[in-house]
Amino acid sequence: LGIVSGHPEYRLLFPNGLHVPNPCYGVGAHSGGLIWNAVGHMNPDHHTHDKNPFGLAFSAAGHQWTTDLCNADSDGDGKSNGVELGDPTCVWTHGGTPTGAATGHPGICEPIGSCANDNFHCGCHGHGHDSC
Repeated sequence: LGIVSGHPEYRLLFPNGLHVPNPCYGVGAHSGGLIWNAVGHMNPDHHTHDKNPFGLAFSAAGHQWTTDLCNADSDGDGKSNGVELGDPTCVWTHGGTPTGAATGHPGICEPIGSCANDNFHCGCHGHGHDSC
């Protein structure tokens, strides 16, 4: 039996981390709430074994909001992580106020299913999500 260790404090280390919109809200029975709480994971409310592309990139950046991470488009939807998280000019620093509100999820392609090679489906989260 494996143990998953969640780190909700990570949401304080990038802009609007407590207010990332849930692109699955209202889609299916297990869509979660308005906010995607486990931002780097495949499930909106629970930390999962599998990380979404933003979670992987955030980890690779040493769990820090960097200019490179801000400018990257982790989910491949054509919008940079900074644009989706309300820091389009990549000037946010820890503890500061973001330029704007989060407008999308940096690790889930939006609209759902619109990105090439994206096997994510709302309600099918966590380890083994590609088989849903």
